[in-house]
Amino acid sequence: MATAHPISVKETDRLQADERTASDEEFSLLVYRQHRFVFRVAFALLRNAHDAEDIAQETFLKLYRNGRWHGIRDERAFLARAAWRLALDLRRAPVLDAADVEADAMPSRTASPEQQAMSAGSAAAIHRLIDALPEELRQPLVLAGIDEMTSREIAAVMGIPEGTVRTRLMRARQLLKEKLAHAKGGHPCRTN
Repeated sequence: MATAHPISVKETDRLQADERTASDEEFSLLVYRQHRFVFRVAFALLRNAHDAEDIAQETFLKLYRNGRWHGIRDERAFLARAAWRLALDLRRAPVLDAADVEADAMPSRTASPEQQAMSAGSAAAIHRLIDALPEELRQPLVLAGIDEMTSREIAAVMGIPEGTVRTRLMRARQLLKEKLAHAKGGHPCRTN
């Protein structure tokens, strides 16, 4: 019979360091795969690139610190819910008086270069129409259209029933269709 050899403290430390390195690499891959998605979820609610980037970073930082990312079954749905909740918290936060905050610390309300580039042509008109939608219709439409989330994922993120998501998507699309027809000089088509 072979006798078991005890593992030295040095060997244990090396094994733990190897595990941490592998875990950190796995987390880095998660961030690489999902960062743009998390940013878009936050941007759909906040409509400010700087704030959305802050929320994306905060989402991943909290996830890393609490270690909950190891057991995620559906990472897109999990990350979307986490980012959505953080973005809601940011929106609910009291607005600071400009005198209380240095100008460099205030989030920019001007359009980013990407937003300015998108403002040309028909894409800009469509974006304006989407932005003009009531928030309860705009948010699920953006999550479904831009982020390609399913109605089930949107329901989980927004905390509303899946049927409500589908109804809001249908209403948002119909309203956009009518507004586009009106903007092109045509008559809005009613399906009632």
